[in-house]
Amino acid sequence: MITLDGKIALVTGSTRGIGHTIAETLARAGAKVVISSRNADDCRRVADAFSQKGYDVIGIAADVSDPDAAQNLIKDIIAQWGELHIVVNNAGITRDNLIMRMKPADWDAVMAVNLKSVFNVSQAVIRPMLKARGGRMINITSVVGQMGNAGQTNYAASKAGIIGFTKSLAREVASRNITVNAIAPGYIATEMTEDLTDDAKQRLMDQIPMGRIGETADVANLVAFLASDLAGYITGQVYNVDGGLVMQG
Repeated sequence: MITLDGKIALVTGSTRGIGHTIAETLARAGAKVVISSRNADDCRRVADAFSQKGYDVIGIAADVSDPDAAQNLIKDIIAQWGELHIVVNNAGITRDNLIMRMKPADWDAVMAVNLKSVFNVSQAVIRPMLKARGGRMINITSVVGQMGNAGQTNYAASKAGIIGFTKSLAREVASRNITVNAIAPGYIATEMTEDLTDDAKQRLMDQIPMGRIGETADVANLVAFLASDLAGYITGQVYNVDGGLVMQG
């Protein structure tokens, strides 16, 4: 059984979807968890719900696409709990459209939330981790960053950027016992996929060798492993959680 007793973790974008399940999975494994998103009410709601289950959590609202907000978020966590061992960069949005119709503002928004936030949070936390000579950073990318998807040039570019960022940062900090890995989910059952028609869901499943859409727990369980001491010799890797949708040689 994976245990994260004594560890402190931050999960961005953790008030719903994959991030919500990641946060609860880490808390269940014994970590103290910071719930974070841009909406303060959502942060309080999720933190209160987790606290009622007996988990040790706090909620801190932050727009991590803003460098100052990301810096203040890390400072607040360390001020309250003294350390930060695990960072899961999960915050993300979509603004889909064909490129001929895509507004520059939609490109900029996706890049800011999906990619720049990873830089902002990582830069804010790297000094404390270097000082502690250890840490786990896990970045949530997407299979779309590997295979592309029509109508998602902005989203695919942001997620592909996370992969390059992960590998580069892993090389920078490996000697200090800090691991940096990425997880690329495929089609996962979330609020977004619930809105799809049955025909659309079937078309998705026809592309997946395992014949089903994934669950948020499929991603969260891998996050827990990569955050644990069991994964101490793994860094710079990208793990697909996609039922075989993308198979790389």
